[in-house]
Parts: sequence; structure tokens; C-alpha cells
Amino acid sequence: MKADPFLVEDIRSLSRAMVRAWGFMGGDFAGTDLSPSAVHALIEIEKGGLTAGELGARLRLEKSSVSRMLHKLVASGDVEAAAAETDGRVKRLSLTTAGRARVAAIHAFARRQVADALSRLNPGEDRVVLNGLRLYTQALGGGVGEDAPAIEIVEGYRPGLIARVTEMHALYYAREHGLGRRFESLVAGGLADFCGRLDNRRNAIWTAAAKGRIVGSVAIDGEDLGAGIAHLRWFILADGLRGGGVGKRLLDTALAFADGQGFAETHLSTFSGLDAARHLYESRGFVLAEQHAGAQWGKELLEQSFIRRRK
Repeated sequence: MKADPFLVEDIRSLSRAMVRAWGFMGGDFAGTDLSPSAVHALIEIEKGGLTAGELGARLRLEKSSVSRMLHKLVASGDVEAAAAETDGRVKRLSLTTAGRARVAAIHAFARRQVADALSRLNPGEDRVVLNGLRLYTQALGGGVGEDAPAIEIVEGYRPGLIARVTEMHALYYAREHGLGRRFESLVAGGLADFCGRLDNRRNAIWTAAAKGRIVGSVAIDGEDLGAGIAHLRWFILADGLRGGGVGKRLLDTALAFADGQGFAETHLSTFSGLDAARHLYESRGFVLAEQHAGAQWGKELLEQSFIRRRK
């Protein structure tokens, strides 16, 4: 996608404003008398197990800069280096008691700063900020950040699936579109019925999991719409993951299954206003087949049906 030059300049201007607001231009940074690089170093060292070389790679600093910074942090009593058990030549960095107290104060300061800013936003805008920052950070780095947990796509039922997938639907659609008890009941009831039919090889469900926690789902129901038709259902991602590629992986997995099972068509039901999801559907060959006003989910919406025909 070619970038809009006016948008580029607006983002540059806002980026400079954020840098100044965070204190990168001098003075106190994160409530300390430390440099920004030293604050970031302490936070990374807190995670444990880093050598000076690994710290430099993570912060994108040259060796001499890391050496000078660590010398100051050791001298101030915040950091210590000890030989690794398996190789005495390798020095592992860790925080001292004073260093842990300093990092705790940094975290407290930063949380107050973020919470204060978010409190000035309208309801729902905090998630817009989160998703926007995630997308922009990933784009700047050329991919998923190193701190992002690995996302695994898992097929089949797992304990807690019905409750968790229902929860993700209920929270998102209540906040973004005002859907309530009826919608949640329909999701829970339909999903419970479907999971009871998973012995049919034409039915399948996949979840995206991060550190064992379900953060996304999608299903193909091969029975409820009749012979030759796959029904794409319960496609959802947890807050903070949208736009990161997990949805594409889930959708592509489900469509590969539908094609492999020989379904002539894959159908899905949604409603107007879910623009990002619609763009994803259309990029995978779905076409709007029908739309009409309806209230099946507990609120009058412009309901839509999309169809993808197997090539």
C-alpha cells in the first residue's frame, strides 16, 4: 500500500509530540534521573538471563554504548553480573535489591502515566489506541515484536472452549455494537450444540492459543446449511490481536478444511459495520449475497450473508 504523504507528515508530527511527552528530550524520564536507554535496559534485565551482548541486540545499541551504560548501572548498585553456571566466561545480568525497587517505581510511574492519558478518552477509544500502536510498532519493526507470545492454531475441542469463545464474542459485541443477553445466549447455545456434533468429520473448530489461553477461534459447520455448504462460524479474536495476522491464519485454516472436504460453497452471516472483517472475507473470495434489516441478534442491524464458491 502506498503511503499518503500528508498522513506520513501527521504521524511524524505526532511521534515527535509523544517523544517530548515521554521525556526523551531531557529531564526526568519515567520518574528517574536515568537516560531512556538505561530505563529500558533495567526493564529488559528484570526479565532475567540476559548477557551484555543480548541486551545490546534487544535495545539495538552498539557494544561500547552498552558497556558504558552497564558500568554506570553497576556502579549505582542497580545491576550485578554473575558467571553462568554452565560457562564461567558468560556473565548474566540481574537486578540487585535496589535495582528491583527502582524498576518497580518505574513501572508504577508508567502505569499512572498511561492510565491518566486513557482516562481522558471516550469509552472504547482505549482499544483503538492499543490496536493502532500494535499495528504501527509491528510495521516499524517489519513483523511481530519479540515480546509477542507465539500463537498456536489448535484443532478440536478443549476444556473451557465454549465459555471462552462465548466470552470473547459477548464482550466485544457488547462494547462495540451494543449487543447483549440475547446475542450471548445465541452464541453460547449454538456453540454448545455444535461441540456436541464434532464427531462428524464434516465439522471442525480451531482455536488460537497464546501461552495456553484461547485468544481466537473459527469453526466450519458442515451440517446446518445442507449438503455441499460449509458454514463459517464463531470467528473472533481477543482484544489486541486484531490486525496482527492471526485472523488470517485462522480463516485460511478453516477455508482449507472446507475445500479439502469438497464443499462447493462456504457461507457466513454477519452485519454491516464490521469493515475490517469484511475486507478480510472479500480478500479470501467471499462475495456479499444478501442484506436486509433484521434483529435476530437482539438489536436491529443490517444483516448480511456472504458466499465463497470453491474454485
